[in-house]
Amino acid sequence: MRPGGVLSLEVRDSRSKKDLLRPRDMQALLPATRAMELRKQDYHMERPLLNQEHLEELGHWGSAPRTRQWRTWLQCSRARAHALLLQRLPILVWLPRYPVRDWLLGDLLSGLSVAIMQLPQGLAYALLAGLPPVFGLYSSFYPVFIYFLFGTSRHISVGTFAVMSVMVGSVTESLAPQALNDSTINETARDAARVQVASTLSVLVGLFQVGLGLVHFGFVVTYLSEPLVRGYTTAAAVQVFVSQLKYVFELHLSSHSGPLSLIYTVLEVCWKLPDSKVGTMVTAAVAGVVLVLVKLLNDKLQQQLPMPIPGELLTLIGATSISYGMDLKHRFKVSVVGNIPTGLVSPVAPNAQLFSKLMGSAFTIALVGFAIAISLGKIFALRHSYRVDSNQELVALGLSNLIGGIFRCFPVSCSMSRSLVQESTGGNSQVAGAVSSFFILLIIVKLGELFHDLPKAVLAAIVIVNLKGMLRQLSDICSLWKANRADLLIWLVTFIATILLNLDLGLVAAVIFSLLLVVVRTQRPHYSILGQVPDTDIYRDVAEYSEAKEVPGVKVFRSSATVYFANAEFYSDALKQRCGVDVDLLISQKKKLLKKQEQLKLKQLQKEKKLQKQVSPGDKMEDATASGQEDSKAPDVSTLKALGLPQPDFHSLILDLSALSFVDTVCLKSLKNIFRDFREIEVEVYMAACHSPVVSQLEAGHFFDASVTKKHLFASVHDAVTFALQHPRPVPDSPVSVTRL
Repeated sequence: MRPGGVLSLEVRDSRSKKDLLRPRDMQALLPATRAMELRKQDYHMERPLLNQEHLEELGHWGSAPRTRQWRTWLQCSRARAHALLLQRLPILVWLPRYPVRDWLLGDLLSGLSVAIMQLPQGLAYALLAGLPPVFGLYSSFYPVFIYFLFGTSRHISVGTFAVMSVMVGSVTESLAPQALNDSTINETARDAARVQVASTLSVLVGLFQVGLGLVHFGFVVTYLSEPLVRGYTTAAAVQVFVSQLKYVFELHLSSHSGPLSLIYTVLEVCWKLPDSKVGTMVTAAVAGVVLVLVKLLNDKLQQQLPMPIPGELLTLIGATSISYGMDLKHRFKVSVVGNIPTGLVSPVAPNAQLFSKLMGSAFTIALVGFAIAISLGKIFALRHSYRVDSNQELVALGLSNLIGGIFRCFPVSCSMSRSLVQESTGGNSQVAGAVSSFFILLIIVKLGELFHDLPKAVLAAIVIVNLKGMLRQLSDICSLWKANRADLLIWLVTFIATILLNLDLGLVAAVIFSLLLVVVRTQRPHYSILGQVPDTDIYRDVAEYSEAKEVPGVKVFRSSATVYFANAEFYSDALKQRCGVDVDLLISQKKKLLKKQEQLKLKQLQKEKKLQKQVSPGDKMEDATASGQEDSKAPDVSTLKALGLPQPDFHSLILDLSALSFVDTVCLKSLKNIFRDFREIEVEVYMAACHSPVVSQLEAGHFFDASVTKKHLFASVHDAVTFALQHPRPVPDSPVSVTRL
């Protein structure tokens, strides 16, 4: 602060000229360098003290104009139609600019690698969803090609995903029997009913996603925080693991759905373990060991191999060959996939009668699928420096599910393992996705029947081994314990709720708990008394900064969160507590003493009236004149000092409102009460560092009046402190300048 009575800000450029200029540019820029040497390297600015009123006059402040986005949406022109077409069909933007020489070979190799993974995973995840394996192949073709047309992420691999499959499986198992009228349900009718439920569910999921994307509701996924999503997917992985035990041990289990269904399934598996078949267990164990060894080999030789060893495909081919050659189905009672029809299926309309029963599950699956896809999409976009449109991603994923559901697919999302393979093998665009979908089409049309003797236990082993990545998220418990306990609490509650309540109710409980935790955390923010850092205009918490000292006679109070209805009372209580004065008690004592004085004064007046009746008129005039002179000379007996009450050790209170992002009516009333209460104990209140939108909300709420004007609101805490030191009384009309503290 300069001694001239104005605020001065100085910044010195401490860099040397060698740091400012590169060596090869020194000679070329020598004239400019000499000119710069003649200039001072410090910059300072002097200004008068600014309250809100002066700041508005100086900056010609006015409310920002409101943009009416809906008018832009409703504009009808050729340019608008063309822009909308390019926005909704991104392939028209990037495909004409596709660098064939640079990207095509990588996309072909990547697409083939993903297809090799997509084939066994599609068969396995269809089984996980409770559907015949061929429908996993359909779900690996239609949605992938649709996303190729409408998606904006260049690297994610859309298709079957374990979490989505287990969510679909829980729905199909609970609703498929209800879709049949006959009480005796054979396997063919059961599969047909489950396919109808799954495809209808996919259509409904797609409708939700497309609708949310068109109304720009992609931000809804922000309510699913990363700890919540990771805890949820870990619990879903546990659900997937348990659901595959019946195929590993060849057990016939009852259908469980709803809360505690996982617990009931585990208990039933343990109860029926003696009935398990050794042939199936050995098949699953051998397949699992082979898959694990191949994955370990891929990790070890990652730098040397041009593409990962297709362990899943090799296991699939080997298991099918062994099963056919050794006749595992008849000799060892090992269940096999059975007939896989070749060719594409005709489109079928969804069963509208199931919409009401599937509404809640469809919305949950739509949110979870989009959350997983957009999370991976943004990771790859950040890594490769391009942008992913969350609303268009929602539309693209929705169309994939909507159109896929019409062609008998079940809901899909993005697979983390396949997306990593697509990126690591040289994939640069969704041409890789198109290549993988055409490879799957070839399997559907010509080669599907070759997997007739594939053991189901091998598909279960593929599913279980692929859970490794999600189950490794259990290590989040240790990392979150060290990093953030609140996020750990969200993770644990999500995990436990999903395990106990099942996938749909678990997600609802997790989101509600996460939002409640946010409210609780804003209810108890960090409150602090600020002190001035020596020789600066910066104010910091005196409890954290040992050199920061409170300004004598001035209290500066700050909250780390905005003040609203949920924490307004806590804000007032913390303020009074941190100031070291029992404001409510002091006001109560003051009112009692003033009331006593009024009563004594009333009694005195009554006595005087009685005496006046007994004296002559001349004496009355003299007494009235004398009493009037005494009243004019009498001191103010309403002050704390006159009443014999303790006075606060500060004359001004400054509220640092820089953390406020909005104000509601409860906040306005709370601030008004603070002004009233502290003025009762002879402390003037000021506000500082309020953002312009908050000032507009204060005006709209009629906060400013004759007692609290904009002269009580200052541009910075330092302005308010300086003013309070110069004027420990109500705000004058004349402007003042900031002086050195």
